[in-house]
Formats: sequence, C-alpha cells, structure tokens
Amino acid sequence: MIRLRRSATVAALTLTAVATTVLGLAGPASAHVTINPAEGKQGGYGRFAFRVPNESDTASTVKVEVNLPENAPVGSVSTMPVPGWTVAVEKRKVDPPIEVHGSQLTEAVSKLTFTAAPNGGVKPGEFQEFPVSMGPLPQVDTMVFKVLQTYSDGNVSRWIEEPTPGAEEPENPAPVLKLAAAENAPASPGASAPAAAAADDDDDDAGSGAATALGVAGLVAGLAGLVLGGLAFARTRREPAAKA
Repeated sequence: MIRLRRSATVAALTLTAVATTVLGLAGPASAHVTINPAEGKQGGYGRFAFRVPNESDTASTVKVEVNLPENAPVGSVSTMPVPGWTVAVEKRKVDPPIEVHGSQLTEAVSKLTFTAAPNGGVKPGEFQEFPVSMGPLPQVDTMVFKVLQTYSDGNVSRWIEEPTPGAEEPENPAPVLKLAAAENAPASPGASAPAAAAADDDDDDAGSGAATALGVAGLVAGLAGLVLGGLAFARTRREPAAKA
C-alpha cells in the first residue's frame, strides 16, 4: 500500500512539473506587430493591414511608425483613414526609377507615421489595424517592415529584428511579407480559342449531318414498310375472291 502511494505521489509531481513547464513556455509569448495577410505575389497589388496590439498594462499606443524596406521600393502606396488617427507619408528618391503602368517614378514611400488624436490611441488590452494598399509588389522573396511603437508613457517598442532562416523567432521581430513568384501566363491564350471553337463547329456539323442521314434512312424504311404492308393486305383480299 505504501509503495502504491509513493508511485501515485511521484506521478502527480511529474504531471505537475510537466504542466508547469508547458504553461511556462506558452505564457510569456508576447504579441507583436504583424502584417496581414502575410503573403502576396510579385508584381501584383494587395491590401494589407499592420496589426498593432497594445502590450502595456497602463499606457496606450499613441504612435506607430512603419518603415518600408529600402531594398524593395513600391511604386504605389496608399493608406485607409483610421478613425482617431492621422497619417504622415515620407518619400525618398529611388534609382533606378520604378515603372508603374508605363510611367517612370523617381520617388517611393519610405515611411508611414500614424499618430493618435489627443487622449486617444490603442488602450491596454486592445489592438488596432492600419490598412495599406501597395503595388506593384517588388521582385523579391520577402519584404521586412521595421516598426516603432510609441506609448503614452514615453516607452518605445522597436519591432525591427529581421528573421534568420532556420533560427528561432527573434525577441522583437519585424513584420515580414512573403512574396510568391507570379504565375506565367499562356504564351498565346487567344490562339488556341479559335482553333477549339472551329473544332467544336466541325464536331457540331458532323453530328448534325449524321443525324440528318439517320433521319432520311428511317423515313425510307418506314415508307417501304407501308408499301409492303399494303401489298400484303391487297393480296389477302384477292385470294378468297378467286376461290369463290
């Protein structure tokens, strides 16, 4: 009996230690600034939102600075109005120029600064999204946006650490947008369409011709049957008269 109690006690302590370890690993994981969706297509346009959670228990987030990557300029960047916030757009010179719809652009947006109205901001326990439209997206695998999050008490969270492939997530990771290569379009999508249409027309013509031939053959067979039936009926009528 004593041995059974010891085993139960050891098992309970082991489960408690495991649970504490698991909860301890899961608990401290802090939220950070992200971009949603986190994927796009090279050369395409997209609507993305920078999601900013408030990690302070006492202060509000009053300013968010989003720095666009210098090695991957975007020709067109526009923001969506966010109630209670204003946005300032900074640009920089780019060389070589960016081609957008046949035009050569020598400037690109380098920074977006969202500032909350007085007594406003993202309060503790809340988050805010800042929508942005961008395109055409550059020919790179990833875009890293370094973000500074300023609180009402003066503290600043610097989400600027770039991820390293194969390594653990950094303590203050920057939002990352992954870009997939654009799918190659068919060389001549219009050329195959007429051929397919012509083939369909030929099939339709052949089908209708075969149907017509079958219809004529059926009509001839029906007339032949009527003629043979009439002759047989006439013959039966004549035979009794001849015997009489």
